[in-house]
Amino acid sequence: MNDSGTTVTIDGAQIEAAEGSTILEACRGAGIEVPTLCYLPTLTPVNACRVCVVELEGSRALVPACSRPVEAGMIIATDSERVRHSRKLVLELLASSVDLSLVGDELRGWMEEYQVDADRFGVGSAPSPAGERDHRHAGTHPAPDPSSAETVAQPAKVQDDLYIRDYSKCVLCYKCVEACGTDAQNTFAISVAGRGFDARISTEYDASLPDSACVYCGNCIAVCPTGALMFKSEYDHRQQGTWDEEQQTVTRTVCPYCGVGCNLDLHVQDNEVVRVGSPLDHSVTQGNLCIKGRFGWQFVQNRGS
Repeated sequence: MNDSGTTVTIDGAQIEAAEGSTILEACRGAGIEVPTLCYLPTLTPVNACRVCVVELEGSRALVPACSRPVEAGMIIATDSERVRHSRKLVLELLASSVDLSLVGDELRGWMEEYQVDADRFGVGSAPSPAGERDHRHAGTHPAPDPSSAETVAQPAKVQDDLYIRDYSKCVLCYKCVEACGTDAQNTFAISVAGRGFDARISTEYDASLPDSACVYCGNCIAVCPTGALMFKSEYDHRQQGTWDEEQQTVTRTVCPYCGVGCNLDLHVQDNEVVRVGSPLDHSVTQGNLCIKGRFGWQFVQNRGS
């Protein structure tokens, strides 16, 4: 990105944006809030969620702010009626089919802002049996039930003691795929399978996680915005009704396993490490860890009596 500026007009105000920056970066630099779901500064934008769309004068369609570079003379509206209607519809389609109960406060705020009605398209259908969605054939669909809204509801995949995959909460933001791919890990253990409503995150040939190419770095968990990917420790606490973030403390320390110097954020509840992360702005990790840093902390719990 060059230091020279590009003048654009956003919501009626002229703004000097860095050349090569995106509309989203220009908006945030000017203090203009734009909702995002599939965007993360450390990942390549994939334009998947369409929540960040804005209106660009001269463009037939709304454009994704997260990936569209600014150009001199652009006139952009971030809060027009057309933009608000589009964002509201996208969020309602997601809320009607996906369990958004664990999304963050920011997205909840946008859903309130746009008065999202999760039941607009009908009451959600019954959950699919375990594994049923993984074996659907592209282009083959049963007749829809007009009395209910199709959902991705399904049992969580619990295949090991490190993390679980609850795809009833997956919005197909692609963040996990990007983190597993060229943006971070270069393992390519997961990708998108299927088409249309049957699209889903999958391992190769739907192999179980222990039998897949997964190296258990957990970087996919770190970027998931909805709780579809979760530490097994957190999942167990939630199932038991004992998960309480208000009672948790976060302590930053350095991973003890090697000399790289990765920073760890230890989430502790009742003197027990329940989750581990790493800061996105850390120069070494950029939020990424290996299996030891992410999951190798159980020894801390094995204290002598």
